[in-house]
Amino acid sequence: MKPFSPTHSEPPADDWQGWLDSQGESLFLYTRQQTRCESDAKDVFQDALTESWRKAGGRIPDKALVLATIRRRAIDLGRSLDRRTRREQVVIESRPDWFAPDFSENDTRDHLVAAVQALPEALREVLILKNWGDLTFPAIARMTGVSVATATSRYRYALERLRGTLTEVRP
Repeated sequence: MKPFSPTHSEPPADDWQGWLDSQGESLFLYTRQQTRCESDAKDVFQDALTESWRKAGGRIPDKALVLATIRRRAIDLGRSLDRRTRREQVVIESRPDWFAPDFSENDTRDHLVAAVQALPEALREVLILKNWGDLTFPAIARMTGVSVATATSRYRYALERLRGTLTEVRP
């Protein structure tokens, strides 16, 4: 394969496409095995390919270099997510009533907090952004990377679950 000219920002398309056609699937499968979910794998894969091209000086990168870059990027992402989870858990444990409205009865407040925390992450996120963040559904959709319809549906599903959970606890 021919190296590309330093005056161009990318290698010839046929070189790139041929290499990606022959190596891309196996590299992505490896990336998927190294990450926790497909969306993380896509991010790591793209970042690793870009970094590998840069390290290879504009030539088609060696497969070992790409695999090592994927592995390192996946480890970095995993550590970053773990640190974030630990930070968020500390906040939740130190302020369990942070997202709870101020009810006069502690039992009702505790029940509401537990019900919100028990929601699946996607539903809880939309509920919190809408109610406590005071965001519109289009803003929530942009922020979470989903459609407006999906954000609206998640909000409705969260309310339905809470309604079912909280009907027995009326002040």
